[in-house]
Order: sequence, then C-alpha cells, then structure tokens
Amino acid sequence: MPETCTPLMNSADYIALEDEYGAKNYHPLDVVLTRGQGIWVWDVEGRRYLDCLSAYSAVNQGHCHPKIVKAMIEQAQRLSIVSRAFRNDQLGVFYKEICELTKSHMVLPMNSGAEAVESVIKAVRKWGYTVKGIPRGMAEIIVCQNNFHGRTITIISFSTEEQYRDGYEPLTAGFKVIPFGDADALESAITPKTVAFLVEPIQGEGGVVVPPNGYLRRVREICNKKNIVLILDEIQTGLGRTGKLFAEEHEGIEADVTLIGKALSGGLYPISAVLSNKEVLGVFHPGDHGSTYGGNPLACAVARAALKVLIEEKMIENAATVGPYFMEQLRGIKSQYVKEVRGKGLLIGVELHKEAGGARRFCAKLKDKGILCKETHEHVIRFAPPLIITKKDIDWALERIEGVLRD
Repeated sequence: MPETCTPLMNSADYIALEDEYGAKNYHPLDVVLTRGQGIWVWDVEGRRYLDCLSAYSAVNQGHCHPKIVKAMIEQAQRLSIVSRAFRNDQLGVFYKEICELTKSHMVLPMNSGAEAVESVIKAVRKWGYTVKGIPRGMAEIIVCQNNFHGRTITIISFSTEEQYRDGYEPLTAGFKVIPFGDADALESAITPKTVAFLVEPIQGEGGVVVPPNGYLRRVREICNKKNIVLILDEIQTGLGRTGKLFAEEHEGIEADVTLIGKALSGGLYPISAVLSNKEVLGVFHPGDHGSTYGGNPLACAVARAALKVLIEEKMIENAATVGPYFMEQLRGIKSQYVKEVRGKGLLIGVELHKEAGGARRFCAKLKDKGILCKETHEHVIRFAPPLIITKKDIDWALERIEGVLRD
C-alpha cells in the first residue's frame, strides 16, 4: 500500500485511538459517528441512528442544516475573524436581529455556554457594586441544588455534584445554594448582599427536573420586590427546545438576563450570548471584559442563519406539537422499570427505578436498536431529538423504545 494511503479503520480502531491518546474526562457510548443529516447520524460502518440527544440541544435545527451550512461556507470564504479590535459587518446586524427576536435591549456575544455564565457573574457583581451599592467584595449570587451551568472553576464552585468539585479546591466564594423549585427558600435566602438569582427553567443535566407550575412567576415577583437580577440559564431549554422560544414563556415572565448557546449556531460553530437590559450589561466599559473569538463574523453569520431557519421553518411550533405526543406515548408504555416520564416540549426525561440497574445499560440497548440517547443523573434517560422530528419518526422510535423498556 502506498505511504500516502490511509488504511481503512473500523469503530474499534477509532475507540482505541481515543483511549490511547485522549484525556478520560468523558464516558461516551461506544459508537463512532462520521456523518449526520437532519435527525439521523451514521457510524463508520454505515449503520444509521436516530439522534435523540441533539448534542445536548446544540442541533435543534437538525444536523448539517443546508441553509446554515451555506451561510457558514459563504462567510468563511469571505472573512472569519478580525477580533474585536475592529468592527465587522455581521456583528451589528446580528445584534439587531437577536434583540428584536428576543425582546432584549443589549447582547454580549461569547463562545461557550460556560463563558456566558462567567460573563453574567462578572456583570451582576459589578452591577451590585456600582448600581445597587453593595460593599465591594460582598456580592452574593443564589443558585439551586443539582444545577448545571458549566465546568469552569467558578461554576463548579456552586455545583452540588461532588465529583464536579472534588480535587479542584480552592473554590470560588460568593454563592448560596437553595432547593430547586422552592420559591419560599429563595425569598428566605435573600440578604442585602444578594445581587442575583441564577436558575435553569428546567434542570436538564439534573435529570430533566421540571419545577412546580407558577414557580418562575413567583420567582419573578420576589426578584422585583427584593431588587435582585433574575438570570435564566436557557442554554439547553432555549431556542425552541420546550415548544417556546424560551422556557420562561410558559409562565409569561421575562428574565433580566437570559443565557443562550448550543442551538444558537445549529451545532455548526461555538457561539453563546448574554441577553439583557441596558442596566445590567451597561456596567461594562471598554477593557472590562472580552473574548478574541466572541462576536466574530463567522459565528454571527452562522447564528443569524440558525435563528432564521428556527423561526421560518416553524421548528418551535413543531416541538410544541410532537413533544407532548412523544411524552404521552412514553407514559403509555407499561414497564416495571419506569418510575416517571416528565419534561416539556422535546426535552423529556424517563426516570427509572433504582432497581433497574441504571439508565446507561438501557441507553446501550437503545443504541443497538438504532436510537442514540444518554443517561443523566444515573437513573434518567434523556430524549431530546432535533426539533424537526415528525410523529412518524417518533412512532418508529417508540416501537424500539418500548421493546427495550419492557425487556
């Protein structure tokens, strides 16, 4: 074989390369994917799978959406990055379009969801000192148990998952943890030093935990009364995942700050954003905060296309229709292993009884049946397919899911 030829490799070969050279910070299912289109992905042997994870909701629009890919290629051939030392012709237009769509006053573009969270922590602390008048170094942010907001040192400092914190001390101070879904606990935890409440509308990584009806409305009232900033982390729940543009809309409220990422690019490029009012983001001045890649023209062009297809192709409305159907059919499966089915839109969790032996083995069986999903919090199977999935696709999946849950 000529030296320039690459020998054919199978899944085992690729897995062996990862295991030999890669850090062991993930525990993926043993499927090696090479191509994706819409709701489907294919492995290196050519087997097809229905993607029921959507890269943790990064591909709400489906894999390799042609209009988003087209926008990416055209922009990449023209201009990819100039840093924020100079202006570019995509940034301001992106700002206008996303602010009009989301009813925001101001936007701060970043790259990852964790960067968006870190950015808002800086913003509300500075707001607390310069606007609310809290003594310097005393600002406190309230968060919830079982939260997941990212993996940086500051963010894991207020995680209640022991593994996320173990071995990374010293941790960052300035956070207070309360139970999720308990508005009375929030009101009791607020002190004159409190600047913000950071919460997920639905806890995705925490096990697809949906708070009681009225919780977010009450939270909004408390934050108004106590003059603290309400930050909703909609990085997973936003951009149509729950059948609304944002999950907050189910209760008719508006956060002071909304964090988005993942599906903001349709899974094609890292971009996140802090959406807010001018009072909070207005605390930043040149030099206070930044990112070399944040707001680059390639990211902005991709995000503009991703938002456009989300709206024009009525993906959010589809999630609002097929999500409840999927959940209702899952609840109808008679299985000794299933404890509860819960969720909203196309963010669905199937919690198993502890006696079932953990959700991972069910995910492995589903993989063998052509369905890719992932366990979360050990006993929950999360189903979150792209928002373009149809009832026919769901019926195809349900036949296989039922077989695995009953076996």
